[in-house]
Amino acid sequence: MTAAKGLKRLAIAVAAVAAATFVTLIGLSFLIPASSVRDAVRKEIQAVTGLDPTLSGGVSVSLFPHASVSFHDVLLGENGGARPAVTADELTARLRYFPLLAGRIEIADVTLVRPTINVSFSADGQSNWSGLAASLAHAVEPHPGRTASFSEIGIHDGTIMVHDAQKRLAERLDNVDFQLAWPSISRSFAANGQFVWREQTVDASLTLSDFLAALTGQTTGVKLRLTSTPLNLAFDGTASNRPALKMDGTLDVDSPSLRDALYWTGWSRLPFGGFERFALRAQSTVGKGVISLSDVNVELDGNKAEGVLTLATDGRGAVRGTLAADSLNLTPYVAGIRLMAANERSWDRLPIALDGLTDFDLDLRLSAASIKIADAQLGRTAVAANMRDGKLDVTIGESQTFGGVITGAFNVGTADNGIAVGSHLRFDDVDLSGCLGQIFGVHKLEGRGTLALDVGGSGDSVWALTHTLSGTASLNAHDGVLVGINVEQLLRRLDKRPLSGNGDFRSGRTPFDKLVLNVKIDQGMAAVDDLRIDSPAVQLTLAGQASVPARDLDLKGMATLAANASDSEFDLPFIVQGPWENPIILPDASSLIRRSSAAAPLLEAVKRHSAGDAVRAVIDQLFAAPPASSPSPAPIATSPAAATAASSSH
Repeated sequence: MTAAKGLKRLAIAVAAVAAATFVTLIGLSFLIPASSVRDAVRKEIQAVTGLDPTLSGGVSVSLFPHASVSFHDVLLGENGGARPAVTADELTARLRYFPLLAGRIEIADVTLVRPTINVSFSADGQSNWSGLAASLAHAVEPHPGRTASFSEIGIHDGTIMVHDAQKRLAERLDNVDFQLAWPSISRSFAANGQFVWREQTVDASLTLSDFLAALTGQTTGVKLRLTSTPLNLAFDGTASNRPALKMDGTLDVDSPSLRDALYWTGWSRLPFGGFERFALRAQSTVGKGVISLSDVNVELDGNKAEGVLTLATDGRGAVRGTLAADSLNLTPYVAGIRLMAANERSWDRLPIALDGLTDFDLDLRLSAASIKIADAQLGRTAVAANMRDGKLDVTIGESQTFGGVITGAFNVGTADNGIAVGSHLRFDDVDLSGCLGQIFGVHKLEGRGTLALDVGGSGDSVWALTHTLSGTASLNAHDGVLVGINVEQLLRRLDKRPLSGNGDFRSGRTPFDKLVLNVKIDQGMAAVDDLRIDSPAVQLTLAGQASVPARDLDLKGMATLAANASDSEFDLPFIVQGPWENPIILPDASSLIRRSSAAAPLLEAVKRHSAGDAVRAVIDQLFAAPPASSPSPAPIATSPAAATAASSSH
């Protein structure tokens, strides 16, 4: 019972004290003049932050749930009549209870509600915060016998405006919510919160190990974290501002899509494909508008490389560096390049844009043990990529590929009528089956040879570009095979039976010792001046034209079967016409008819204009069954006329 009575008496005492405190606070709220509150708060804020607040608006005092005083229409750091550094709809100072009971006003923390923080740089590089930095430094300097009354400043629903007259830059951060840990006891400064930039929420934190050193330009430790959906960035190192800003430390950057991150930060959309998953870790040095990265480990679209990079941020952006990788897959970057239309029979006519190549300059040297580009697999390769004013030049120092070496350069850039492309490549002593098949999609030639391409053109689409394509191409091959036709077998059959049927003869293989091809291209028309294939048994020559825009051939040639002990030399003219993918090859019908003993009487009769009986005799011979001991060879398409006139031969 005694204990119960004691607790009851304690409760009554506590209640009495609380009531007395409540009554006292209410009394104080009426007794303390608003001007005294305003002056006390202004002095405390100025002492802690160095900023001279202008508290010209109304004042409201609240005691519950905590003691606070709020000022409306607040200015901080007017800086001699220039644009105020900070304006706020409301400044709320939370007060400490016990000093308030003693009649003193001490601030526990300050919150700026809907503030606008202005950061302006004039054309000469001076900032509206330049003069305020000295005031801030003086405020945080240790003063004997003086301790700051508060160490937390809150920013709620704020806006940060950045203007740079020299760079013609204007940026805006909205919905700024931050808590600032002011260096009242320790020397450090910390800021944690979030803001919205370009419709993306960014979580941010900044820690300075020595705030006074940072304000006076001395070296201080820095930890910075920025986290958002497009991009994450972390820096851990040191910074100083004398004589200019310099930062040294470890930099980590990652993004689920580098393409989207660059677009978010103000760059144009990059052309073609790739530039998705990205991660970078490096030792960084930042100063004078240049970011130097060493010990770089970078990953992009699954490709990993090491080296050094330099990023120029002043004026026009620039990327320079050297990277090395074990293997690279460049397929994502060419996946967006569409050469053929949906029907895969004509060139694509969709417009091509290279806007993303005009935003920055590039000077990059890259080496890899192996490189994959679509269906092409390259060996050890060293390239240099240089981009300036929207033109990308790629120089292949050496690529050990297809059993040979690739050297040369190619370029792509903007032009008045769209884009301009050029290729100056040489494939020395390469395996033609792999080279032509993987790079050009040609699977009709095997062997080894040297290929040279020197072509270029311009246009707003692939189709338009083919109409302006001009240059030269050459191929010198040896010890190879033509795949899809056995010319020797065909000629021997036609030598024996000139009118031997109407079947398809595009099968088999033709070995050759030497192949020479020289092509001149002018405005999309390729003139085949010299195409010669030599082997001990067969020689082929071809000449004519090929249309790049129409993708068709119009060639005439001569196939020669070398003489042997039993037969004389056999020459057969032929033509190649039709689409690249499936051209028609037709031997000259008149030559076959003249060579046929069955057709000889008909030709003589035509010459004498008395062909009646002779025509019937020839038809009888043409349709006579061949001897049982001599089976007919595989048929061949000679010409529509010959196929109609003959189904067997003599």
